Amino acid sequence: MEKNKEEYIRVGTCLYKIAQQPLANGTSILRRIPWSFGTIRQDYGKNYTPPITKYDGFCTVPSHTNYHKEIGGFYNLYEPIDHVPSEGEFPDIIKLIRHIFGEQFELGMDYMQLLYTQPTQKLPILLLVSEERNTGKTTFLNFLKAVFQDNVTFNTNEDFRSQFNADWAGKLLIVVDEVLLCRREDSERLKNLSTAQTYKVEAKGKDRQEVNFFAKFVLCSNNELFPVIIDTGETRYWVRKIMKLESDDTNFLQKLKAQIPAFLYYLQQRTLVSTKESRMWFNPALIHTEALDRIMQCNRNHTEIDLVELLRNIMECQNVDKVCFIPQDLLPLLSLNGVKVELWHIRKVVKELWRLKPAPNALSYTTYQYDYSKPSKYGAINRVGRYYTVTKEFMETLNI
Repeated sequence: MEKNKEEYIRVGTCLYKIAQQPLANGTSILRRIPWSFGTIRQDYGKNYTPPITKYDGFCTVPSHTNYHKEIGGFYNLYEPIDHVPSEGEFPDIIKLIRHIFGEQFELGMDYMQLLYTQPTQKLPILLLVSEERNTGKTTFLNFLKAVFQDNVTFNTNEDFRSQFNADWAGKLLIVVDEVLLCRREDSERLKNLSTAQTYKVEAKGKDRQEVNFFAKFVLCSNNELFPVIIDTGETRYWVRKIMKLESDDTNFLQKLKAQIPAFLYYLQQRTLVSTKESRMWFNPALIHTEALDRIMQCNRNHTEIDLVELLRNIMECQNVDKVCFIPQDLLPLLSLNGVKVELWHIRKVVKELWRLKPAPNALSYTTYQYDYSKPSKYGAINRVGRYYTVTKEFMETLNI
């Protein structure tokens, strides 16, 4: 970049140089690099100062059809996309969207249209799963990046868990390839972010700042059964099982990129098939899939089966027909069996899946703990609490 074409901005009292940072794939990304007036004097001399555009502060206001870099004296951090919509054909884009969304193709088109025309609208967490290779999942992520450009960020699982989020909090799309967020805190954070209106941005060495949050999540995984924790009845996920591509076109992404202007022109004219029926636009029943059911079933069965095996073992070893307990009693027993489980999951199985009722008051009860000095491995212990009771007869009704 020639010196007389270099661009500088002052936001509040801070000076920045606007530069294009080259990337390994041959493209570049816009960067705002902290600068100083002393450096400008070194570059240009004392008698000349290049033009410096002044702003009162930063803002993040997304728009793809009516974009403004300056809004009320503030510098808009949301990046413009440089596509110029024009009428034309886009058969390869249609092919990709039909492959990803299948029988929900029109809803998939609505999803793309809402991203483009209503970028602040909350949308479900899109989770693409397949154990097979060469399914087009990553191609779809790259297509989203090509459409929305610098407003899409590729994160790793570790990025998502990091407390420093200033580099992705103002994006339209946060995509994670090969997602594996199997910890409860990961799941809760993901769900909360997907519906959050505001979020506290945190950067290294800077104070936390609350901003509007409008990012949508697109996740891919080769694990069809346990990519993230999804509880029974959860409505914030749209899970699609992706089939293997029939053919492998090495130039497919380039074809997609060439058709983006025509696709965006079509989205501007298209009428949405769905209407807003929830905070995440879609009626949960419309985007419900068998792939979602499989993940929820896997989440449920994992802890439930471990609990059933433990309680049956206690009944057999102690020759009893029932076991009384509070969830905290079972946690160390499961841990010693090598089962990693959290207290909330035990409570969820007992209260929501089994629908058991605790004793009305804190009463004395007999439960069991590990005792290696006894042949049965278990020793009876008296405790006080609002305990639950599981009978052998009840266990037989579970069909596990």
